[in-house]
Amino acid sequence: MAVQPDDVLDARGLPCPLPLLKAKQALSRLAPGQLLEVMATDAGSWRDFETFIDQSPHEMPAREERGEVYHYWIRKGGESAS
Repeated sequence: MAVQPDDVLDARGLPCPLPLLKAKQALSRLAPGQLLEVMATDAGSWRDFETFIDQSPHEMPAREERGEVYHYWIRKGGESAS
């Protein structure tokens, strides 16, 4: 994906639910509208991130699997998000 994220979280090797917890922490440091890229190797993260996005103000414009690594792009939601 040719999008330049504002922050990158490398959660490879972390077991569930740590990739999602680390992503929540990283999102809290971003301004609304900024983009976080998350890399994870836990297969359960695919479902975890989908559920998290459904229940949050954030958006996931893209996600993909590259070999053993799952990549998620999460745009922080909020009142001033564009």
